[in-house]
Amino acid sequence: MASNKLLFSFLPFLVFFLHFGQGSSAVHFHPLKLFVFGDSYVDTGNIHVNASSARNFPYGITFPGVPSGRFSDGRVLTDFLAKYVGLKKSPIPFTVWQRFGRKGAKYGMNFGFGGTGVFDTSFPFPNMTTQINFFRNLIVNSIFSSYDIHSSIALVSPSGNDYSFYFTNNGSLEGFKPFIFSVVNQISVNLKRIYKLGVKKVVVLGLGPVGCYPKPTAPSFKKCNKTMDSIAVFHNTLLKQAVEKLNYETKEGSPNFFILNMYDTVLSIIKNKENRKGGATFKTPLKPCCFGVNSNFSCGSVDERGNKMYTLCKRPDLALFWDAVHPTQNGWFATFSSFKSTLKHII
Repeated sequence: MASNKLLFSFLPFLVFFLHFGQGSSAVHFHPLKLFVFGDSYVDTGNIHVNASSARNFPYGITFPGVPSGRFSDGRVLTDFLAKYVGLKKSPIPFTVWQRFGRKGAKYGMNFGFGGTGVFDTSFPFPNMTTQINFFRNLIVNSIFSSYDIHSSIALVSPSGNDYSFYFTNNGSLEGFKPFIFSVVNQISVNLKRIYKLGVKKVVVLGLGPVGCYPKPTAPSFKKCNKTMDSIAVFHNTLLKQAVEKLNYETKEGSPNFFILNMYDTVLSIIKNKENRKGGATFKTPLKPCCFGVNSNFSCGSVDERGNKMYTLCKRPDLALFWDAVHPTQNGWFATFSSFKSTLKHII
């Protein structure tokens, strides 16, 4: 009887060891996986060489030291979230994973492509629906098991390319409000589809204060565009309603869908000029570190002789924005620091 008591008292520790222990080669701990969908805010290298400015110098000068396909001087949102959830590396980009076989998918996969939207944009890269199709096909082909999916997290970034494309193609102001409804509705469809594929925690990035990004604030880089910001506010209001509805429909006792509040977070950083690192500040938060000459925002562009057509700041770590619309690595660091209050309820 005493030996049975000893066995049962030891059992919880035995289960813990078998699940997490490294002592036996026969036992393999499956780490949480991260699946990423969206655009340039999360892309870590899906776009091939010569198809994106993010493949040109000076992109990547902070990390990894050379252009890697990230639209920043260094790490982007995906990298910070991957580290936060305990992954040793960011999930591999979809376009390169096959070079490494199944081992390449160890930490999940990144399906995000810079320039893409919820719907088709001017960029010849897969929209979010197609990205989710890629994900589904990998599940069907057993690249990811049901265990992998159920213990994973999805990050979804629709950061505004649909709206840029709408205006670029002379979309009417009268039709813009209905278009916002259609974009958010499709985001909701996408989130629900990812959930139905088995991912139980789906995190979506809200729209940032787009009127405060460098492009609409040029050339002074001092004053936000209130009209553009009102678009972001309306989008985020609809997104909040959509996520609340999704959480109500799933009824699992705890939320399955979460919003990262990009709008309030970035506005707060701009207001306080805060980068939360070493006590330094973003002295001119609306001014990008890298931007083209003659008010051209083509960071990394060169002329036919190879001469640089952009200027570059000396301290990217003191800039909130890297180029016209993308944060620096330190800008993402400051932003992600605020996201942790939401993420602590997820992980």
